Amino acid sequence: MSGKKKNMAIYDAQGNALMSVKRLERDGNDLVIRGKIFDAMPMAARLTPEDARAALKLLDIKTLLFLLTILFRKSTSPDKTS
Repeated sequence: MSGKKKNMAIYDAQGNALMSVKRLERDGNDLVIRGKIFDAMPMAARLTPEDARAALKLLDIKTLLFLLTILFRKSTSPDKTS
């Protein structure tokens, strides 16, 4: 295994990277997501407990079960490391 840390990325429907997440960290009761949008503009997004609860309300049972098992699934797309 290489010593380089992998970053999480969020892609659009065409497979282009929208956001590269560098770090997830706690700030009080909030989750701070640090990264770059389009690999150019630094960004720090904040997820509050209220927003996290609101996000859970957007999930149906099938999507919730999918989220619980996604870490154990094989990737269906080509490796997106950059």
